[in-house]
Amino acid sequence: MRLASTELKTERIYLREFQLSDWQEVHKYASQERVCRYQPWGPNSLKESQSFVKQVLVDSAKEPRTRYALAINNKEDRLIGAGELNIRDAHNKKGEIGYIINPEYWGKGIATDAATLIIGFGFHQLKLHRIYATCDPRNIGSIRVLEKAGMTKEGRIRGDLLMKDEWRDSLLFSVLENEWV
Repeated sequence: MRLASTELKTERIYLREFQLSDWQEVHKYASQERVCRYQPWGPNSLKESQSFVKQVLVDSAKEPRTRYALAINNKEDRLIGAGELNIRDAHNKKGEIGYIINPEYWGKGIATDAATLIIGFGFHQLKLHRIYATCDPRNIGSIRVLEKAGMTKEGRIRGDLLMKDEWRDSLLFSVLENEWV
């Protein structure tokens, strides 16, 4: 399933498929230490940002498609982040979301808008039953985004992710199709 830009939009943002030329805008935020502080990747080199976009394009052409990594654009048509939904278990209709936003746009509700659009896409277009997300317990901003997007905190997963040579816990959030309004 290819995504039409008219499918996922609010008054402030729209999500679209990535294009090869997007790597430069991706690099503007993915190369910043503060953006990847709670992530197992980054800060990205130029080559890593280019590789990310190339891999997204490869994954978007796979059948069946299991990765929907989408560019987040503002109403001025500037790429300001990325949102992602990965189908983790097709049989049980489970997906996982994630997002990253250029820090120039932090604190403005952009990540919440993007997460909400992606969740809606997962339930309405992809017919998923359960969508979940994890985040670093220290990432207060991401916790707020997940809660505002309608997800429920299920708990803490101990020693979940090897990040920069140490084990990190993750908080688990989810929403079920029958809870989504």
